[in-house]
Amino acid sequence: MRDTNVQYDAVIEACRKIFVLKTSDYGTAWRILRPSSLTDQIFIKAARIRSIEEKGMMKVNEGVENEYIGIINYCIMAMIQLHKGSSLDDLEIEDKELLSLYDQYADETKSLMQNKNHDYGEAWRDMRVSSMTDLILMKLLRVKKIEENKGETKISEGLKANYQDMLNYAAFALILISEEQE
Repeated sequence: MRDTNVQYDAVIEACRKIFVLKTSDYGTAWRILRPSSLTDQIFIKAARIRSIEEKGMMKVNEGVENEYIGIINYCIMAMIQLHKGSSLDDLEIEDKELLSLYDQYADETKSLMQNKNHDYGEAWRDMRVSSMTDLILMKLLRVKKIEENKGETKISEGLKANYQDMLNYAAFALILISEEQE
């Protein structure tokens, strides 16, 4: 029996482990990036996934799973940047605070996923992984438009909600890929 919460937690834990290792290697150098630059990093990853899906092959030996993991981690970084702001003077975040923020945004996003799963009846389980990629790309186009509008929306969800949706689509894609491999 599939337990979405257990599967979701496993995905986030794998992403968190990579985030911790990369932070050990690079520190918080990503803090120099404005949210719009993080959006572009997510776009690069989603565009690569779509390209591989369409071509049916890749020349760089890194599977789409790594790209989805990158999307999840970049979404959390973007939410941290929205919260803390990007500044040339305040680039470092202590490990304890950083992981607390990571966990906070991962937990908030999981809560959103649980609420939407309740309302939508886990419809994502009947979707194709390629649709998850397309939905992430659509959300990215929305985020870029919101960024062009200086973060202002008239009726729509804001930046954070879009990053959360992209994170959840990437997590769903990883769950579906792992189920296909079983």
